[in-house]
Amino acid sequence: MIVNNDLSEKPTASERRPKKWKMLLLTWLFVYPIVNVLFVFLMPLIQEYHPLLKTFVLTILLVPIMGLSVPLIHKKFWNWILK
Repeated sequence: MIVNNDLSEKPTASERRPKKWKMLLLTWLFVYPIVNVLFVFLMPLIQEYHPLLKTFVLTILLVPIMGLSVPLIHKKFWNWILK
């Protein structure tokens, strides 16, 4: 077994761990405007609905948008996330 004790070598990108706070920040920066846009366009249409139904409609649209977009955002900013 070979052990590298040379501390002068920087870890490669695959060896570095992503910073969770950066991933959370990027996710929030994406989700916050999307939620606001959905509220602006949806609330006039669903203002008479029960609050539980309003949140259901909002999340039924938000979760797929997030599921498709957030990984792409993380990929785009991956180098920054690893710094």
